[in-house]
Amino acid sequence: MGKYQEDAKELLAAVGGKENIAAVSHCVTRMRFVLNDPAKADVPRIEKIKSAKGTFTQAGQFQVIIGNTVSEFYNDFVAVSGIEGVSKEAVKSAAKQNQNRLQKVMSALAEIFAPLIPAIITGGLILGFRNCIDSLYLFEDGTKTLCDISQFWSGVDSFLWLIGEAVFHMLPVGICWSVTKKMGTTQILGIILGLTLVSGQLLNAYSVATTAAADIPKWDFGFIQVNMIGYQAQVIPAVLAAFTLVYLEKFFRKICPAVISMIVVPFCSLVLAVMAAHFVLGPIGWTIGSAISSVVYVGISGSFRVVFGAIFGFIYAPLVITGLHHMSNAIDLQLIADFGGTMLWPMIALSNIAQGSAVLGVIYLQRKNADAQEVNVPACISCYLGVTEPAIFGVNLKLNFPFLCGMIGSAIAGVVCTATSTTANAIGVGGLPGILSIQPQSMLSFALCMLIAVVVPFVLTVIVGKKKHVQ
Repeated sequence: MGKYQEDAKELLAAVGGKENIAAVSHCVTRMRFVLNDPAKADVPRIEKIKSAKGTFTQAGQFQVIIGNTVSEFYNDFVAVSGIEGVSKEAVKSAAKQNQNRLQKVMSALAEIFAPLIPAIITGGLILGFRNCIDSLYLFEDGTKTLCDISQFWSGVDSFLWLIGEAVFHMLPVGICWSVTKKMGTTQILGIILGLTLVSGQLLNAYSVATTAAADIPKWDFGFIQVNMIGYQAQVIPAVLAAFTLVYLEKFFRKICPAVISMIVVPFCSLVLAVMAAHFVLGPIGWTIGSAISSVVYVGISGSFRVVFGAIFGFIYAPLVITGLHHMSNAIDLQLIADFGGTMLWPMIALSNIAQGSAVLGVIYLQRKNADAQEVNVPACISCYLGVTEPAIFGVNLKLNFPFLCGMIGSAIAGVVCTATSTTANAIGVGGLPGILSIQPQSMLSFALCMLIAVVVPFVLTVIVGKKKHVQ
């Protein structure tokens, strides 16, 4: 008999029984359910189960926080329920039945960008390090950088750009691959499509602004000429091109006889997708992406930037609840492409830190409550490392006021962040380690913002918690 067998039986009954479970899996700390009828889940009953530390619903999944022993609990749950567990990907797929149209769009964006995040974080760290050695004038009375006085570091700087360029300039390749992977079509065609967007035959996207219109190379078809422009680091053109390829492949696969599909489907899909990308979708996507990033940049850097910082800092945590926060990845990447950095992502990292600090306040308030600390401490740690869901859903929203205290602290930090034009090289780890992705000239201001995001929510949570007699 498993250690968690009785709790597993109770949870099975509380979620509506075996017949109400469409799929079940688990992640690092949580059981993930797709329920046929989410209304049948008895949340108060679940929260009375000793092993359950809280519940929340996100992206069509009903999730029960178990903690670090979730794998053992999951095995016992599968044993007592007789339900065969499935992969997290299968759970996500099944969860779409419980999502509205907007949630499905946000979920799709998340699944496209999630596989790219490790590379983008790596690229951001590399750019940050390169800035430290080739842009900070710290030597010979502030006239030279480390690269200026050392051939070794100059060589390191040059070598690391090999990786940095691959991550950011060649980003469309990763996007096209990720879209085809998610949509279940031929991934190598997605990679090739991405390569045609960043080919060395094309005028580099970063050179377009400084090149006279007459000097832009063109494909000349006699009756029409098309600019040969690359889409290095461009997000929306790559997304539009990739989805065009996906639906073209699906269309041709549907209408082509199997005997010729191996020839017709990839050829027609790829050629038409590349034509659409360069003749129509690329210019349109570039215009849309530039417009979005320009509007956001004006908000972040304009006369009312502190108002923008306060609003964004305040509402980002609620956006996490709805799933709308996934849109920020695309905006961040477009800002990086257009302006060489993003002032949006630092506020996202600060919001995560603020919610973790609110949990830290709850830890202090409930320091004598051993059962509560089993949830609070892991939630705080994961939040400070950039994973906010256990903190938000497992602690802050259950008590309500810590969530609001975190939002207030995030808003104040957002004001200072925008007032000081704090900028990140790229998307990074969304918590305390996030400072590693900040541009060197912004590290001190970001450190100040981090201090605000730690102290303000903690103090507010403790003050309000004492008035509410939380312990």
